[in-house]
Amino acid sequence: MKLTLRTLKYTLMLLLAAVSLLPIIWMVFGSFRPYQELFKYSSSLSPHILIPVEFTWKNYQNVIFSTRNPFLRFIGNTLWVAGAVTAAVLLINSMAAFAFAKLRFRWKPALFALFMSAMIIPGEVTLVPNYLLMHDLGWLNSYKALIIPSMLSVFGIFMLRQFFAEIPDELLEAARMDGASLPRTFLSVVLPAAVPALITLGLMTFLGNWDSYLWPLIVINDHKMQMIQVAIAAFSSTEGTDWSRILAANTISTVPILLLFLFLQRYYIQGITMSGIKG
Repeated sequence: MKLTLRTLKYTLMLLLAAVSLLPIIWMVFGSFRPYQELFKYSSSLSPHILIPVEFTWKNYQNVIFSTRNPFLRFIGNTLWVAGAVTAAVLLINSMAAFAFAKLRFRWKPALFALFMSAMIIPGEVTLVPNYLLMHDLGWLNSYKALIIPSMLSVFGIFMLRQFFAEIPDELLEAARMDGASLPRTFLSVVLPAAVPALITLGLMTFLGNWDSYLWPLIVINDHKMQMIQVAIAAFSSTEGTDWSRILAANTISTVPILLLFLFLQRYYIQGITMSGIKG
């Protein structure tokens, strides 16, 4: 009976994994198809619904070596912005979370509740005020408009606070008795203990900025400064949509995130578990 239940469980898990991976597999194989073949077998049950009949690298060549849409430059732009935002988020939000978790100051519960209330505000509601602020500061069409407004993450503060709250107060007291200042305690004791949570927040932040589309579309006008998701959308126009190039571009843009997640997967799962966030 137990063997049957275990077999049924693993079979169900494999089916769910196959359903989840099927669109990705179709995207990767479709990126090697000519445009004329892309939807030719979509209504059939033959193996060619996934496996290309005419295998070609032309879609990747058209994407990577395009002079009109310099895709490698778009990847570089996105890496720079996402990396800068991630570093700033980890530094600023870890300090704020440590203050809310371990320091005593006036109005701390009220301030924390105010911060948490910002989590229920949809991002679309703040688009117009943020755009007007960027306009008044003269930051439109610059990377400052992409990096600086994203430095504060309310969710990041909440998540790290949950983790920092589990650090024993005795450990901080021992560091203070050894002569360590508060910044030294934070850098030498707290942050090393919070590596899984920091990596988890870093992955979430990097992925969120890597996939950002609406905000870069609004504040960046220079085509050569644009982010990767906006660049992928540029393959679709009033003249038509080049789905083969879109699939190739999406496959390329997925590889860095996939490698990053696979490399840091162990820390990501550990950070989610230890920070008290269940899902």
